[in-house]
Parts: sequence; structure tokens; C-alpha cells
Amino acid sequence: MFPSRNAPASRAIQQGVTMSKIYPDAIAALDGVLSDNMLVAAGGFGLCGIPERLLDAIRDSGVTGLTFASNNAGIDNEGIGKLLRTRQVKRMISSYVGENKEFERQFLSGELEVEFCPQGTLAERMRAGGAGVPGFYTKTGVGTQVAEGKEHKDFPDPDGVMSTYILERGIFADLAIVKAYKADETGNLIFRKTARNFNQPAATCGRVCVAEVEEIVPAGALEADEIHLPGVFVNRLVLGAPYDKKIEFRTTRERESA
Repeated sequence: MFPSRNAPASRAIQQGVTMSKIYPDAIAALDGVLSDNMLVAAGGFGLCGIPERLLDAIRDSGVTGLTFASNNAGIDNEGIGKLLRTRQVKRMISSYVGENKEFERQFLSGELEVEFCPQGTLAERMRAGGAGVPGFYTKTGVGTQVAEGKEHKDFPDPDGVMSTYILERGIFADLAIVKAYKADETGNLIFRKTARNFNQPAATCGRVCVAEVEEIVPAGALEADEIHLPGVFVNRLVLGAPYDKKIEFRTTRERESA
């Protein structure tokens, strides 16, 4: 059995201790939870919804040998790309690695271990970890390099036709770092539009989850139906605003004369 991810907080509540989840900055929010060779689940999709303040704090901490489970590795010197530049990442579990020359260089030179994982499978591996599910079977990747070294098993489909599936493991991360639009003081989170992406499943699969947000409101200020992630999954909060909206590709055209 896996230990309760919120056991310390539960004990504090039983003892009548009020614990604030809000920290003054990203460095303080990560104090005591970082170590070399840990597995980090990171939200974000490209540069959309990435926990950039927390990534900067991880870089500045100097921890090394990290494994990141993330949809991608950012771009050169943005997102996880900053940690690739400083050689703090040992291994990537990701779906897409384009637009990152340093990633390409390290991978081709054998400096970086890479486990490519189909995007939907990666999201489900995080969700499974958050739900305490150690593994699941999927048809995605059967007959490709993705399936090499994995358990294969045949199951009948709804029409009774046997199909081959491969076993994928749930991700149980040491730390989850995510970015949200709004939080209340208890850690309930709202994500904004497409920035929801991998943030929600990543948040659930970490033994400790630290979230950076654009706005923090008093407890009770959020409508229950608005909340995308319950505060029980979030251990620490930091206000990261203001943010600059970064664009991966900027396409422009000359203005036509009137």
C-alpha cells in the first residue's frame, strides 16, 4: 500500500493545528522538498501553463540528476529547457521534444535519457498514479518501439475479437509542480482554458504538490462548480504573478497599405 500523500496535514488537523499553504515565493515553497535524483511531474504544454517560477527555483537550488515527467521539455532556455542548459536533468519522460536544440544535442550525444510516451498514455499514467492505480493496459503503441520491453496481453474487444494490449505503469512522482489561474487559501485550483492541459493529472500524482498561481482569494470565494482540482491535492501555494505571456512562434506579416 502507498502512504497517504496528505498524512502530515491530516495529523496536523487532528491535533488542531492550522497550517497555511501559502508561501512567500517559489524558493520558500520548495524548501525541504527538493533532492537530487528525484522524479518531478510538471504541468504545462509547450509554454502554455508551465510552472515557470517553480522551475526557476529548482534551477537555482542546484539539485541534479532529475527525472521529469512532462508533456515536453519546453524550448531552448524556457520551461524545463532552462534546467537542460544547466545539466540538472538526467532523464525525460515526455511526448514531444521539438523546438529544443539543447534537448536534441544532449539526446544525440547520449547525455540525456529519454522515454518517449504517447501523449494520451502519459496523461493517463499521471492520472493513474494520482488514483493509486499501479498500471493499466492500452492498445496505443502496440507494434512500435513504445511497446518494447513491456508486458503484452490479449483481451477481447466488445465484439469478441482478441486484440493485443501493452502494460503501462502509473507515475508516482516525488514532487508535482503546476501552474493555475486562481486558488483559494485552502488550495482549491482553477485552471484557465487550455492552460489546464497536463496540470491537473500532474498535480494528483505527486507525493507533494506545489502550485504557483496568478491570484489567491479567500477560502469560500470560489464556487464549488468552478473548481478543477480540490485543495486536498495541493500541499503548498505561491503567488507567481505578474507573468509575461511567452509565445513559442511569433508570426507576423507586413501591414497592407490603406
